[in-house]
Amino acid sequence: MKAALILIDIQNDYFPNGANELVGSEQASLRAREILTSFRKKNDLVVHIQHVSTRAGSTFFLPDTFGAEIHEQVKPLENEKVIVKHYPNSFRETELLVYLKENDINHLVIAGMMTHMCVDATVRAAKDLGYTIEVIADACATKDLEVNEIPVKAKDVQTAFLAGLNYFYATVRKTKDYLGHE
Repeated sequence: MKAALILIDIQNDYFPNGANELVGSEQASLRAREILTSFRKKNDLVVHIQHVSTRAGSTFFLPDTFGAEIHEQVKPLENEKVIVKHYPNSFRETELLVYLKENDINHLVIAGMMTHMCVDATVRAAKDLGYTIEVIADACATKDLEVNEIPVKAKDVQTAFLAGLNYFYATVRKTKDYLGHE
């Protein structure tokens, strides 16, 4: 299988003092950097996904802001593709699918933010497009949510979404397990 690393929305607004801080973003970015380093050493394809909000009323990932920039932990190299998106699904109205096909990619390794939104939407779309997928659990981050006035802690959001993806859409691994099996 020919693999590509897809790093989704590891951007400044998700970190401490950002406009939409996530739980565990720092730790997740360090794990994502480990995976990124491995891909770079092997000269495997790396794609950075950068969300830039065009939605009226958005409060984060605003165009031309520091918050929308990709975080220093996983800063793209000149030869690495950066794809800008405006929706949770990284394939929607972007060149991602064409780029992966041009590079004969059939397996995706995915890390990023937010687990419950853009990671989830991208993984599900990728599976529907025929890719095999590994999600690096500890290289993803999310936040506390609420449903029907019931608070849901980020840890539980993370576990539930990753369990759902692992059920059919992807193989979910920790960084150390992925790096130990590549």
